[in-house]
Amino acid sequence: MSLHWISGTIVKKHVWSDGLFTISVQCPGVLPFEPGQFLQVGVPLREKHLHRPYSVASPHGDLLEFFIVRVEGGELTPRLWGMEIGDAIDVSEKATGGFTLSHVPDADCIWLLATGTGLAPYIAMLRDAVIWNRFSKIVLAHGVRYATDLGYQEELAQFANQYPDRFQFVPVVSRQSVEGSISGRITTAIESGALESKVGIAIQATNSAVMMCGNPQMLDDVEHQLHSRGMTKHKPKTPGNYVVERYW
Repeated sequence: MSLHWISGTIVKKHVWSDGLFTISVQCPGVLPFEPGQFLQVGVPLREKHLHRPYSVASPHGDLLEFFIVRVEGGELTPRLWGMEIGDAIDVSEKATGGFTLSHVPDADCIWLLATGTGLAPYIAMLRDAVIWNRFSKIVLAHGVRYATDLGYQEELAQFANQYPDRFQFVPVVSRQSVEGSISGRITTAIESGALESKVGIAIQATNSAVMMCGNPQMLDDVEHQLHSRGMTKHKPKTPGNYVVERYW
């Protein structure tokens, strides 16, 4: 199926650390989408159109954000890394994907588990009213290697200040000790009980819905951990407790 492209303009570029960045694209005309869906982003080359899917780190609007990591040796991300304010960039007219709150079961607490740029869809969700209207408690755990890989820290702190009894952000850092974070990986933080202890809430079928996005090994391991607690993947015809986004 051919894609319909809309030409956007980069109006802001925020570099979190070397190779980790957010671009804000002014791009009127993209059709309405739900937070958590992804758009194709790319550039025309002489021989082909080079593009990849990226979860949008903002709700639908004329200004769209994309949270990107440069992949060494990659075709597209080094080009995106080299782009600056004022450069043209193509965005697909229509978003796709089912990693949205409309596919998540009701629960008292929603757990948003991410590694790396898998944080992007959750930023979009937190900026929208739906998640705040549906869930009493929201926990976001972001797993990274180093503290410099943590993005959107000021904004997440603002959510925590605005909703001190409802929102908790937990950084999980695997390769260095960082004050306020859990050392290790998300899977080990669940296995040891450190994540639930820090939050003060148990992950269980009676009170929790879980979303997970990021590294395939994390997704596999957390699925196994949730299964051991009697939790199952949520499907329209077979309601469960968690949903997964696999983007590589």
